[in-house]
Amino acid sequence: MTELLQFLITGLAVGMVYALIALGFALVWKSSGVANLALGQLVLICSWFTYSMMVQVNLPFWAAFPVVIIFALLLGWFIERFALRPLIAQPILSMIAVTLGIGYFIGGLVSFIWPWSIDALPEIFPSTPVYFGTAVISQEYIWAAGISLSIFILLTLFYKYHRMGIAMRATADDQMAVQACGVPVTRIFSMSWMFACVVAAVGGILISSIGGISNGLVDIGLKTFSVVILGGLDSFIGAMIAGPIIGLAESLGGGYLTPYLWPGVKDIIPFIIIIIVVMVKPYGLFGEERIERI
Repeated sequence: MTELLQFLITGLAVGMVYALIALGFALVWKSSGVANLALGQLVLICSWFTYSMMVQVNLPFWAAFPVVIIFALLLGWFIERFALRPLIAQPILSMIAVTLGIGYFIGGLVSFIWPWSIDALPEIFPSTPVYFGTAVISQEYIWAAGISLSIFILLTLFYKYHRMGIAMRATADDQMAVQACGVPVTRIFSMSWMFACVVAAVGGILISSIGGISNGLVDIGLKTFSVVILGGLDSFIGAMIAGPIIGLAESLGGGYLTPYLWPGVKDIIPFIIIIIVVMVKPYGLFGEERIERI
């Protein structure tokens, strides 16, 4: 029972971080209809930048965190302004391919700047464990789940009630109509990428505080695709529900199937879920079904 309880709690917490990172995909998709294939590399570089601020520059976390957020905002603005804006009105496949190229470029840049490839963040959260019945859980998991949920609520309120959030949703539906109403579409695109990079930075800090920093964070970005596919590409609610589902499936599958199969079985569970969802419900649990006439 203790083992099951630990698998459930840690799976839910990690799943919440998956959902938070998946919001970075949904933000760009909802605003521009572009699939951000560089998501994992954005998580990776922001995590390493946090490490540099805390270890190499020796800043405390409360001082390093604002610097990381500014870095993420500038990174998102730079990507949109110089890599994607010249492709406005071009085929959407071209923009998606560019995000893939951006991901490989960031991956190479990370390997050049931080060639040792594996390290750990200094302790950010209290080290005293939390007891849930007979289960002992590190506080990193509790903080990660709570922070992820808080950011989700803030972003949901922003998209639902703020003028800029409403404009970002409208832009994804019809760019020409939004432009005709006087809304600067290029500004919307910049905002979406800046928000996506901030979400990736926070998600990277949370997941790195749990498992350290390595190139495996790129795989975390890939796993979040299973979250957005299960929940729906354009649904915040779907991402926040699908994230814990993926986290639980990975935790329970890894915990109970590893002794009978192979050590890396938990890493393929999210991709198995992708295949099943695409075959059964292509639009995801909460995705908007679009019917187009040909």
